[in-house]
Amino acid sequence: MDEVTPPRVFLLSPAHLGGERARILLRPEAQFDLAQRVRAADGAPLGEIFAFLSGLYFRGKLAYAAAFAAAPAGVAGAYVITSNRGLCTLDMRFDLRALKRLGTVDIDERDPRYTKPLLRDARALAAQTGEAQVVLLGSLATGKYVEVLRDVFGPRLCYPRDFVGLGDMSRGSMMLRAARAGTELAYASVADAAGAKLKACRAR
Repeated sequence: MDEVTPPRVFLLSPAHLGGERARILLRPEAQFDLAQRVRAADGAPLGEIFAFLSGLYFRGKLAYAAAFAAAPAGVAGAYVITSNRGLCTLDMRFDLRALKRLGTVDIDERDPRYTKPLLRDARALAAQTGEAQVVLLGSLATGKYVEVLRDVFGPRLCYPRDFVGLGDMSRGSMMLRAARAGTELAYASVADAAGAKLKACRAR
């Protein structure tokens, strides 16, 4: 009997909009295909834009989510966390104006311009996904994602165990290899990780 894949949705941390690749994409004289489409009225898919901006790390997240997402009916397999638009699907289109607006807000758990739309969309997703596992493909080192999402998803919010201690490039390579091999990474609950960290701090 075939093993049934449990329902699973991925949340992808965003690419940086303040780096050199963002300047290349957004400069008015840029003539390559993606830059021209971003300047057009229809814009370009957010997943494609962030893959260009972030390189290996985001490409790894895209490949991994495509390989292992198992979303409930009516729900996308992956969403991107954004600075002021909450959770966006990978195919949501952004034009130049919308991208520039993303760049005006920092991802900071103390900034309501970031947290308010993210909480709105996370709560809606939590209601839509029932008991589905929600896997964060992003950093746990700061509270900018976890502090906002943990209370919404509770023990359903997980992360790849092997992410701990690795840099972005190593994570990107790991996810690409896993997607190509069809071998899913092991996950741990963010709530369990937070509890273990608290116990370790109390023991010192």
